[in-house]
Amino acid sequence: MGILTRLAILIGSIAWLPKYLPWIVKADKLVQKVSGGRVDFLRIAGLPGITITVPGRRSGVLHSTTMLAAPDGDDWIVAGSYFGGPKTPAWVFNIRAAQSFDVEVHGVARRMSATELSGVDRDAAWAQLLAIWPNFTLYEERTNRVIPLFRLSNTAS
Repeated sequence: MGILTRLAILIGSIAWLPKYLPWIVKADKLVQKVSGGRVDFLRIAGLPGITITVPGRRSGVLHSTTMLAAPDGDDWIVAGSYFGGPKTPAWVFNIRAAQSFDVEVHGVARRMSATELSGVDRDAAWAQLLAIWPNFTLYEERTNRVIPLFRLSNTAS
């Protein structure tokens, strides 16, 4: 684990961080735009990340969100943690409503679908996420909600 990854984990553990998440997301989008999509905060920190583009469940407008994700073969595991904030991120509701959506990994987009995990599948996925981002334990402690976990899998084109 590199120094930037350790620094990111330290920053991610700050209790008041969820309050500033909207600004962090805007800053990350600016970095992505200026770099032509080649750089984002996760890459800088040496962490695995993906960008999902999913239609809004009500509006149908496409929304893109970059997030930490644990690779699992061809699949990805993601958590709707919002740094342990009290609200579930909007993307969670959108992928629950979508049949499929685009997931970009290192500049390559694939069509994927989401399966919300529970029971032993959720436990195994949670362990995978903790292996790359131990702060998920803190996020779970900060919130009263159950943090939703999803497996993103390729769909037949």
